[in-house]
Amino acid sequence: MIWYSLAALVLIPVIAVPRYFLGPGSSKWFGLPGSAAVLTVLLAIAALIAAIALPGELPAFAPQGLIVVLSVVAAAVGGGPVTEAVFGLAARKPKRNKGARPEKVADKSLLRGGMWIGILERVAIASTLWATWPEGLAVVLAVKGLGRFAELKQHAAAEQFILGTFSSVLWACAAYGTGLLLVR
Repeated sequence: MIWYSLAALVLIPVIAVPRYFLGPGSSKWFGLPGSAAVLTVLLAIAALIAAIALPGELPAFAPQGLIVVLSVVAAAVGGGPVTEAVFGLAARKPKRNKGARPEKVADKSLLRGGMWIGILERVAIASTLWATWPEGLAVVLAVKGLGRFAELKQHAAAEQFILGTFSSVLWACAAYGTGLLLVR
């Protein structure tokens, strides 16, 4: 049964990586909200199966080190599309008419380099948790905040920073937690 959990963890980078390198419209099957939903469901399935599996059921070919690497990779690349989807949901403004569909606001990134900063942030968070050094979370977030301090004076940039940081940190912690369930 643990095989399904491992397969779901492996599928996360397979689905997420094309969104980074081929652009936002790269997916044939589903757009950004769909890929974020699929990634979230895959991580939830992996965690659920790992949680109900018997301890010690880990296959011999999957040593603990492989699980650690898989969870850090899933944290690093899976969080980007999920964070973008959160930005998309936050940027929607409802129309005043009842029953009308909300319109999207122009999506212009205020914080440059966010994709690469996000990847590094999620790697650092998952790695510090695997190293049993949770204080590293504070260090990562402090460095990120200090690096963006001048840009955060704009209200929209501060909002984007907070949304991105929260969704990114939550995703990295969830990927770590899934890996931890697998190696118990």
